[in-house]
Amino acid sequence: MNSQSVLTIGQQALQMTLMISAPLLLTALLVGLLVSIMQAATQINEMTLSFIPKLIAVFAMLVLAGPWMLQTLVDYVQRLFGSIPQVIG
Repeated sequence: MNSQSVLTIGQQALQMTLMISAPLLLTALLVGLLVSIMQAATQINEMTLSFIPKLIAVFAMLVLAGPWMLQTLVDYVQRLFGSIPQVIG
């Protein structure tokens, strides 16, 4: 196992983390932006008003994208475990 293979595995792990977390983070970002615009327009500054819609939207996105996220992660782990013989020897 050389340093190049370690860097490749680390890079793939970071890419997988970003790809799996992107739908949830982008959903929270967009809902937070919309709620902030509504709060600025109506001058209502309630913390729970921004928290509850984000929580509901992230849960809905988790229900919608959850199977894809799980399948992507399982595929990555299978490829990672399958590559152990090539990495070691």
